[in-house]
Amino acid sequence: MARIPGILASVYDKAAMMVIGSYYSQVADEIVSELKSGTILDVGTGPGYLPIEIVKRAPAIKVDGVDLTREFIKIAQENSIRAGFADKLHFEVMDAANIRAEDNFYDMVFSSGMIHALRSQRVAKFMKECYRVLKPGGRLWIFDPARVHSEIDRKAWWASLNFREKFLLRFYNLLKPFGVNHYYSKEEIMQIIADTDFDIYRVEEGDKEIKVKLRKPGENPDG
Repeated sequence: MARIPGILASVYDKAAMMVIGSYYSQVADEIVSELKSGTILDVGTGPGYLPIEIVKRAPAIKVDGVDLTREFIKIAQENSIRAGFADKLHFEVMDAANIRAEDNFYDMVFSSGMIHALRSQRVAKFMKECYRVLKPGGRLWIFDPARVHSEIDRKAWWASLNFREKFLLRFYNLLKPFGVNHYYSKEEIMQIIADTDFDIYRVEEGDKEIKVKLRKPGENPDG
């Protein structure tokens, strides 16, 4: 599925660090207001800042973070150790279309800023895989595109990059038009959802972001 080139991991990490106190904190607050305990899967976790913010707020939650970019997983592991939450966080290289977890395992699956890089067939496959690993009554939340991009101080971010990072970023931006970069409308998302087994959902389309909140039918016997 979607993957940021490993050579750009440090570039993205420097951008993500700038919005820990705004975007990631706000999203963590929203998640914890819905779920006080249990296990969460963060798909496309990047440097792992969101999982860290979640467990800061809810010690009874454990988070598995997955990403296709191996360099991100290494950075996320280092960040979790530095933050003192390595016992509550697990990071692993994994494809969102092939989640290595048992059926009915997670209380919530969350993804931010990923599906715009996927074709609609891939988004549908991802949602169906999330349905499989969610417990009855479990939630799937997808925020896309992540508002993290609009909240970055681009001047300060650019100044923080070294010469190699700036060169690689310029080169990558030249290639981006050849990849998938589709921002889904509410109508398109609703059509994809209709082909899954989720039957309780809310789709919010706002300024620069769409929020998809799905729920797997049934009641979780664990609470």
